[in-house]
Amino acid sequence: MAVMLTQAGLQAVTDAEQADVVIVNTCGFIRPAQEESLQVLNDYVSQKKQGQFVVAAGCLSERERERLANRVPGLDAALSTRRWADILKVIRYLNQDSDSPYFHFPPTEQFTISRQGIPAVAVQGASAYLKIADGCDRQCAFCAIPSIKGPMVSRQPKEIYRDAAYLQQQGVQEIILIAQDSTAYGRDLGLKDGLPGLLEGLLDHIPQVPWVRIMYTFPGAISDRLIAVMRAEQQALPYLDIPLQHAHPDVLRRMQRPSNMKRVRETLDNMRHEIPDLALRTTFIVGFPGETEQEFKSLTDFVEEMRFDHVGIFPYYHEQGTPSYPLQDDVPEAVKNERIQTLARLQEDISLEKNQAWVGREMDVVLEGNGDGISIGRSFRDAPEIDGLVFLNTIIEPGQMVRAKITGAMVHDLIGVIS
Repeated sequence: MAVMLTQAGLQAVTDAEQADVVIVNTCGFIRPAQEESLQVLNDYVSQKKQGQFVVAAGCLSERERERLANRVPGLDAALSTRRWADILKVIRYLNQDSDSPYFHFPPTEQFTISRQGIPAVAVQGASAYLKIADGCDRQCAFCAIPSIKGPMVSRQPKEIYRDAAYLQQQGVQEIILIAQDSTAYGRDLGLKDGLPGLLEGLLDHIPQVPWVRIMYTFPGAISDRLIAVMRAEQQALPYLDIPLQHAHPDVLRRMQRPSNMKRVRETLDNMRHEIPDLALRTTFIVGFPGETEQEFKSLTDFVEEMRFDHVGIFPYYHEQGTPSYPLQDDVPEAVKNERIQTLARLQEDISLEKNQAWVGREMDVVLEGNGDGISIGRSFRDAPEIDGLVFLNTIIEPGQMVRAKITGAMVHDLIGVIS
């Protein structure tokens, strides 16, 4: 949207008070994100100056639609997340001096995945996210994304290669491939197991980008070919994010997720055998309807057994419009919180052990910032914002990649010196 608005002659400002239009890109996935989005919208609306407009875009606007008028009194417009490319139409309507709010939700089944000449990227320092698909065909019981974004729409490979080449020209050190389900890439284009082929083609176009990271892969969809490409290509980081969500087959079946834990174990063991120093990240949901103490115990046993590098832990949120909403939300909040703490303590011990194994070894680090005599970066084991950091005892300009020797380990982070 920002690129489209700039191309149309509008100018971005850093201070909302100076803006003619404030666009809030909301999240509607789970309750805390919804509440935060509503709070931000109401804050901007309450601070509106004469002639200023506030527009709600993103997933909450899609999920709430006309209800936003009641939840955010004074909101000027709301835009379907599936039709984000219509942002100029919304702004032109607002500039017609109309007194009524404009809710732009034209009938559409598919997400507008890209628009000609607009890179589907988000640059953050030395790293950048590159979207390869949007929407989702899965029907996970706890998830509202399919109802918000619609079915998966994959981008054409040539568009992805073009955006990656653009990022290479910008000097980006790391490209992170994202989608709601990366391993399903290309299925709607008639491709079978399309992610490995996309990865191979992508790396041919960006020989100067040292790191390519894959996020949001689906258990049961990680193919031998993908493992082979990750093993053979140095640019493809030995890191994979596999949101498993649980480990007990009965809970997984209620979640409408893959429940063959024997296959999951075989896949993880095979990946670790084939890819040296592989870092694995996963996420789990505790307190899903009907989760018993025995089922939760099977989850903690699984985490103890598999010893992931990073684990995200979330309570189950009873979300209207999801397949699990008709189920009874029967696990008390206090029990959910207790199970989160139990799993977190277990994973902290594992994470510390994993980090301690790197003491005395060398690794590349992408620098993200500095201050107070130290520099802060990330290793291949750490995705931005969600994983750990590497602290170096010297000031180095952000955006560079340096070689560091690890001298200390904490639960989530590492300490090192320049080699």
